[in-house]
Amino acid sequence: MPGSKSQSYAFMASEKPLIGKTIPDMFDEIAERYPENDAIVSIHQGLRYTYRELQQEVNRAAKGLHALGLKKGDRLAIWATNIAEWIICQFATAKVGIIMVNINPAYRTHELLYALKQSETEALFLIDRFKTSDYVGMFFEICPEAAEAEPGKISCESLPYLKTAVLIRGERQPGMYTWEEVLKMGDEVHDDVLRAEQESLDFDDPINIQYTSGTTGFPKGVVLTHHNILNNGYFIGECMKFTDQDRLCIPVPFYHCFGMVLSNMACMTHGAAMVLPAEYFDPASTLAAVERERCTALHGVPTMFVAELEHPDFDKYDLSSLRTGIMAGSPCPTEYMKKVSSLMNMREVVITYGQTEASPGITMSSTSDSLDRRVSTVGKPMPHTEVKITDPKTGKIMHRGETGEICARGYAIMRCYYNNPGATEKAIDKEGWLHTGDLGILDDEDYCKITGRLKDMVIRGGENIYPREIEEFLYTHPDISDVQVIGVPDARYGEELMAWIKLKEGRTLTAEEVLAFCRGRIAHFKIPRYIKFVDGFPMTVTGKIQKYKMREESIKELGLEEVARTETA
Repeated sequence: MPGSKSQSYAFMASEKPLIGKTIPDMFDEIAERYPENDAIVSIHQGLRYTYRELQQEVNRAAKGLHALGLKKGDRLAIWATNIAEWIICQFATAKVGIIMVNINPAYRTHELLYALKQSETEALFLIDRFKTSDYVGMFFEICPEAAEAEPGKISCESLPYLKTAVLIRGERQPGMYTWEEVLKMGDEVHDDVLRAEQESLDFDDPINIQYTSGTTGFPKGVVLTHHNILNNGYFIGECMKFTDQDRLCIPVPFYHCFGMVLSNMACMTHGAAMVLPAEYFDPASTLAAVERERCTALHGVPTMFVAELEHPDFDKYDLSSLRTGIMAGSPCPTEYMKKVSSLMNMREVVITYGQTEASPGITMSSTSDSLDRRVSTVGKPMPHTEVKITDPKTGKIMHRGETGEICARGYAIMRCYYNNPGATEKAIDKEGWLHTGDLGILDDEDYCKITGRLKDMVIRGGENIYPREIEEFLYTHPDISDVQVIGVPDARYGEELMAWIKLKEGRTLTAEEVLAFCRGRIAHFKIPRYIKFVDGFPMTVTGKIQKYKMREESIKELGLEEVARTETA
C-alpha cells in the first residue's frame, strides 16, 4: 500500500514474490519448460537457437570457462557488439559464478585500459573489429605482451590480473584462444563438474560489473548480483505482460543494462524470443526485423524511436505484430510516445525509469495505464521497491507534488561500486537508500514524474528552472524534431537558458520565431535567451544526452569564459 499521502513515499507491494534463485537455475527451468521456443534469432549472423539449443551452447561455454581455469568470483570482460555469443557468455558466466564485466564497444584504448585494470579482469573476450573499430589492434596497443604470449599465459605489466584473451570471431591472433577452441575445451569437461559449480552458487553472489556512463570523471563499476538482475528482468517482463509467445526486437546495446536486463533477462524469465536485428542500432534493420520475425515488442531509447519514425521508408514496413515495448534511457518526449503508440502499433508501450545502480529499473508504467499516464509520468515504483522524494539539502522527505531528489531502496540496489568504497558511501546512505541525483515529484497515486537532474537544474535570478519542462513545451512546436535546454553562465542572473534545437527534415525556423512561440505561453523567465539550431547532440552510445558537453561548447561559442570563471556562493 502507498505510504502517507502527505509525504512523498511509496512502496509497491506485489502478489508475486521475488524469485529466490540464481540466474542459471532459472535459465535451466525455462529451457525445460519451453525447449522448442525460439530463444535467440540473430538475423545479421543467420543464427537461430531454441531454448534447448541455447542451453546446450551455454553449458559448453560454461565448461569451457572452467577449462580455462576461471572460477567463481573471477572477472571476465566482454568487449563486443550485439551478437549471439554475447548472450551465451552472459548465461555461461552466471553458470559458474564468474563476474562478467561489460565493456562498452565504443571504448577506445584509454577507457579499455581503465575498465580492465579497475575491474581486475582475468579474461577478455573480444571480437576482431566492427566498422572502423579495430578491437584486436586496440587490445595489443594496451597489452603488447599478449602478442608474444601463449594463449592463457599473458603476463602484462599494465594489466597485472589479465591472463587470458579469447577472440570470438575473426582470423586467429597470437596470444589468443578462439571461441571455437573454448567450446571444444568445454566438451572435455564432465557435466558433473558444471553441476557442482552451479550448485555452489548463491543468489546474492555478485555476477556482473557494469560501468556507468560517467558524465564527469572516470566511470564507476556497478556490482550487481543474480538476485538484482534476475528479479528486475522478471518484473520488467511482467509489466509488459510478457509470455512465452512474445518476441522482442532488441536494437539497444547488450553491454548496457537496458539490453542485458530489460531486454535479455525479461525474455529469458518468460521463455520469450530475443531478436537481434543488427550488431549496432540501424533503423531500417530494426523495422525489417520487426516485420520479418513478427515481433510483439520493441525496445529503444528515444533517439532510436525518432530515427525509426522519421525513416524515409517507415510506411513500407508492416509493424502490425507489435503490441508493447519500452522507451527508456533518457527523458521520453511525450509527442514521440504518442506517435510510437499509434503509428508503430505499440499501444501498450511503457516507460521505465532507473539507473545502472538499481539493476536498472526503479519505476515503470503499466500497459493498463492510460496513454496520458504513460506519456506524462514514468509510472509507479517497480514491485518490491520503495521510492521517496527528498530535499537534496536536508534529506527530509518532501510533500507530495513537491520537487526533490528521487531515492530508491529494495532488492534491486547494487552491492557497491567495485573497489570504490568512497563513491559507494556517497550513492547509498546508511539506511540503504540509493540517491539517484535525479529530480522528480510523486503524485497522490504514486506516479512519478522526472523533472530533471540535480546537476541540470538552472537557477536564474533565484528561480529554480527545470529544463525538462521547457523541452516538453518546445516539443509541441510542429517544426521541432528534438530539443535540449541547458543553463549557461550569466553575469546578471547567475544563469540563463539556452535551447539547442533540431528541426524536422525540410523545415525552417528562426530564433525569433521560437521566442514568439514561447511568449505568452510560458513564464518569461523560462523563455530561453539563446537559441542554437543543430543537427544532433553530443551523447553516449546509449542515447543519454551529455549536457555538460553542450554547456562547455556553448560557453566557448557565446564568449562566456570569463563569466563562467566568476565564483559564486
